[in-house]
Amino acid sequence: HHHLFIAKNVPSSLFSSSTKITKQIRTAFKIKCSSASFSNTLPSALLFDCDGVLVDTEKDGHRVSFNDTFNEKELGVTWDVDLYGELLKIGGGKERMTAYFNKTGWPDKAPKSEEERKAFIASLHKRKTELFMALIENRLLPLRPGVAKLIDQALGEGVKVAVCSTSNEKAVSAVVSCLLGPERAEKIQIFAGDVVPRKKPDPVKDSAIGLAAAKAAGMTCIVTKSGYTADEDFLNADAVFDCIGDPPEERFDLAFCGSLLEKQYVS
Repeated sequence: HHHLFIAKNVPSSLFSSSTKITKQIRTAFKIKCSSASFSNTLPSALLFDCDGVLVDTEKDGHRVSFNDTFNEKELGVTWDVDLYGELLKIGGGKERMTAYFNKTGWPDKAPKSEEERKAFIASLHKRKTELFMALIENRLLPLRPGVAKLIDQALGEGVKVAVCSTSNEKAVSAVVSCLLGPERAEKIQIFAGDVVPRKKPDPVKDSAIGLAAAKAAGMTCIVTKSGYTADEDFLNADAVFDCIGDPPEERFDLAFCGSLLEKQYVS
C-alpha cells in the first residue's frame, strides 16, 4: 500500500470566512486508499466517527443522558453545555466522570475506596448508556445532513464503510442500526472504544486527536465540524467542512473523496 501524504496547506476556500479555524469535538471520517483503488480514484474504505459526525450526539444526547443519570442517582451534579465542552477533552465517558469527580470532589453517595469507586463509575456509565440508547431508539437524534447520502454512494460503489468510535459499542451499534436502518447497518463494520486494545491517540479517532490518529494511520482525513467548537488546529486535515450536506446544500460527495486521494497520491 502506498501511504497518503499530508497536505500542509489546505486552500482557504475550504474554510468558512472566519480566519480562526474552529474545531468540532468530534471529527470526521478518514478515507483509506490502496494502490489498487487509485486507478479509478475510489477510496477502499470510508471510516466515520460517530459522535458529531453521524449524529450531533454530544450536546443533546450524551450530555443529557449523563445528567439524567446523575439526577436519578441524586448525586446533585449537572453538566451544563459549556462545562461538558471542557469535559469532552477527556476521551471516554468513564474516564470523563472519574476525572471530573477527582477534580471537584466525589459525591457524598459515592464509595470511598478506589476499587469501589471504579465499580460505582461503571454502574453510572451503564445506566447512562441505557438512557442514551432510549434516546436513539426513540429516534430523538437525527442523522446529520448528507450522512445517509454519502454512505449510500459508498456502498453502491462497493466501498467499505466503517464507524470508529471511543464510545460504548452498544451505543454506536444503536445509532447505526436505528438511525441508518438495518439494510445499511448489516454492511457497516463497527470499531468501538471498548473493543480496541489501545485507546486514543492511537490511530482510532477523535477530533484533533482523531485527525492526528488518522494521519498516524496514513489516511486522508476530512473534518466535518459540529456542535462543540474550539480553537483547534485542523490545518493538517485534507479538507474541513461544516457538514457533508444534502443537495441543494451539499458540501461534498464520494467523488470529492476520490479526488482528494488523487491529489494526495505520492508514488
